[in-house]
Amino acid sequence: MTATMHKGIFFDVDDTLYDHLTPFRGAVQEVAQPADSFPYEAAYHRMRYYSDRLSEELGGAGAAAYGEAVREMRVRRFQLALAEFGIALDEKQAEAVQRVYHERQFRIEMFDGARELLRTLVEAGHIVGLITNGPEAHQMNKIRAMNLGDLIPPERLFVSGAVGWDKPDARIFRHVNEATGTRPEHSYYIGDSWRNDVVGALAAGWHVIWFNHRGVKPESDHEPHHVAASYKELGELLARLGCV
Repeated sequence: MTATMHKGIFFDVDDTLYDHLTPFRGAVQEVAQPADSFPYEAAYHRMRYYSDRLSEELGGAGAAAYGEAVREMRVRRFQLALAEFGIALDEKQAEAVQRVYHERQFRIEMFDGARELLRTLVEAGHIVGLITNGPEAHQMNKIRAMNLGDLIPPERLFVSGAVGWDKPDARIFRHVNEATGTRPEHSYYIGDSWRNDVVGALAAGWHVIWFNHRGVKPESDHEPHHVAASYKELGELLARLGCV
């Protein structure tokens, strides 16, 4: 059987394979020490919004300007996000939040059922891989922290900082198809971000499964093909689609 006859099934990393809110919550608690009622999840979503926006302004993780300004961008996103919730961080405080957040990102516990589903898909013969935004070394450290090397070979790990295009740019998905011998009509993308994952993969002609485990609302008129809120739901969905 040729590669084009297999399904290509690719996953996002942050907040799709593991809970990205956990390091955010821990960093804000440790440094800013907000009230017990602080809306961490809402603030987390705003941090990711500013992270995407500021990264786009720099030209994406593959751009020369990104590497030169990434430290300032990462600090600034915390200042902008937390300011919306009444927490004004000076530069030193914002740097401290970013430092703790960075350290905690490598203490990763995958979502329940995530590793098992990846293994099932690999054993079923599909082309299984990851597509993630960010600097190559940073994202690869997370992938290593999840011990995914026994499941996904290096040639199926696509990091925007190395590839040269950030999601939602459809070119990164087209590059994945070319590099793996898969076709858009046989490719599935699973991710939590509406802006990056849903919009980007749809633009490339892929089947899109929105991993909406936080129960957020769509941000545009785009329509993912399927929605799942847990790995149990995702596994059942992929079974109905004939993937497992």
